[in-house]
Amino acid sequence: MASSTGEKQVSSQKYGRFGNENLIMSSRGANDDSNPRDGGDVGCCGYILWFLSLVVIALTFPFSLCLCIKVVQEYERAVIFRLGRLIAGGAKGPGLFFIIPCIDSYTKVDIRTVSFDVPPQEVLTKDSVTVAVDAVVYYRVQNATMSITNVEDSNRSTRLLAATTLRNVLGTKNLSEILSERETISHYMQGNLDECTDPWGIRVERVEIKDVRLPVQLQRAMAAEAEAAREARAKVIAAEGEQKASRSLKEAAEVLTEAPAALQLRYLQTLNTISAEKNSTIIFPLPIDLLQSFISRKDS
Repeated sequence: MASSTGEKQVSSQKYGRFGNENLIMSSRGANDDSNPRDGGDVGCCGYILWFLSLVVIALTFPFSLCLCIKVVQEYERAVIFRLGRLIAGGAKGPGLFFIIPCIDSYTKVDIRTVSFDVPPQEVLTKDSVTVAVDAVVYYRVQNATMSITNVEDSNRSTRLLAATTLRNVLGTKNLSEILSERETISHYMQGNLDECTDPWGIRVERVEIKDVRLPVQLQRAMAAEAEAAREARAKVIAAEGEQKASRSLKEAAEVLTEAPAALQLRYLQTLNTISAEKNSTIIFPLPIDLLQSFISRKDS
């Protein structure tokens, strides 16, 4: 009893929520593929109906060929049931195949890649932010027999499972992770979907997150935060520029102090720059030392 309980716990931890269902349906699918039941295992009444059908086909030949010979396209497969039982050989096609009217029924399965849009899902992220996320899923039927015998509607089941998986996966992520790690989330979702749909004969080829829509208030708050961060960086850059400029001016002042004639040359260069612009006003700077003598006389 203890060992059985331990095995159940290990199986539950390994395969998650869909573990037991996957194991059961995988074993059934494996049995259907490896040992399919043929039309001979239909009992006495089945043999009688089979013989009578052959007699009718022989009597109405060649008109009966219109009902006996069927065609499936290159991208299709036909799953045939004889008196409710799957016949030997699995799915038929592409091309011609033969059925016995009245006792045989068949279902066509398209094995081309199918894409569908996952409707926008309202998801509450790990940091308690509500976002609307939609995605696109690409899948195809890998085993036509399993897609008919193991699930009622493989297409609808895959769509519902994709929507549920999208909500479950995004519910464990923060908003920043959803916005920056889309590719990682897409690969993780693809792996989960492919594992869950494998017993249905479905292979999920690709999952892409299309859009992440945020609430309007959150968009405004994020825009204000980004603008404040840009203004802070601009102020820091301006302050660093003023600091470097003041150091350069200090070094220039020290150089001019050592050579007073250089200051006069700087004055002349400034006058040349002003006159080159064809201005009617000319500013002539006077040295402070020249005005000191007038100020001292006035004080005396």
